[in-house]
Amino acid sequence: MQNTALLLVDIQNDYFPNGRMELHETHRAAANARSVLDVFRREQLPLFHIQHLSVQPGATFFIPRTGGEDIHETVAPLPNETVITKNYPNSFRDTQLLSLLHEAGIENLIICGMMSHMCIDATTRAAVDYGFRCTVIEDACTSPNLSVRGRTIPATDVHDAFMAALGSLYADIQTVEVFLQGTKK
Repeated sequence: MQNTALLLVDIQNDYFPNGRMELHETHRAAANARSVLDVFRREQLPLFHIQHLSVQPGATFFIPRTGGEDIHETVAPLPNETVITKNYPNSFRDTQLLSLLHEAGIENLIICGMMSHMCIDATTRAAVDYGFRCTVIEDACTSPNLSVRGRTIPATDVHDAFMAALGSLYADIQTVEVFLQGTKK
């Protein structure tokens, strides 16, 4: 996994049960992300925690100093790990992420996190536009139910549609099991 870094995007308290924006099966997604994180920690590979802070007026979640914006304990950063704060879905927009990846000589990104249809999608597409090869660990990501024209789209369908779209051009879509098997070679 030379020249590879892990991005853990927005695995934050507000997305979990009793949070301000609960998503579908967040504990499962976070546990799978933790399995990937453990590999990067064990192998001492570069990893980046991405933390969204909502600073725009009218924001309803990830509001600073509420506790909901904190990275969830399942994947909480260690003191020596980089945390990049962002204010937009795209983890590269107005952050130091791109320069840090370039400085580290990173060519490949492993991406886990929340929400599949928003920040995972925006970050993955931007990463490819910047020349990175991306792998999204699909079962280490999740989404909420969404609505359109009075119809509710189940979270699993939202997630699957975005994984299919990303997998068609932007990323290799893997399960955590496949990813972990690949690290044992």
